[in-house]
Amino acid sequence: MFTRTEAVQVILDSWAYLQSNNRMTLFAFVVLENHLHFIASSDQLAKELGDFKSYTARRLIDLLKGAHAKTLLKQLAFGKQAHKNDRQYQLWQEGSKPKQITSDEMMLQKIEYIHSNPVKRGYVDDPVHWRYSSARNYAGMPGVLEVTREW
Repeated sequence: MFTRTEAVQVILDSWAYLQSNNRMTLFAFVVLENHLHFIASSDQLAKELGDFKSYTARRLIDLLKGAHAKTLLKQLAFGKQAHKNDRQYQLWQEGSKPKQITSDEMMLQKIEYIHSNPVKRGYVDDPVHWRYSSARNYAGMPGVLEVTREW
């Protein structure tokens, strides 16, 4: 899904919108070819996450239709939950797996985990070399999206 620059841009634009409208604070992220991780906070996190997933799913499916990505669209149709009658495709997994971060130590561990994903997969040797990650931000370098580094 996220091997296309345009697809990743949908995600980045959505996060930027949520941040600029004070709906979500984004602390760290990584976007890989088939999934993403991020750390965020919001007064209404469940609502904002739902809005993020709904908006990005619509935009990404439209992008795939426009690109005639039939194989990927078939996979998304196959992956749709049988009881979901209101849609043809399912882009995101049902639910989410939020975990409350309760200490600075835990926050640093989660950020390290997120930034290490591309290294563990063998895509890069250094997390700052992965374009679609906040690792560059934490290294004091410009990234593709601003994040809040103070919590």
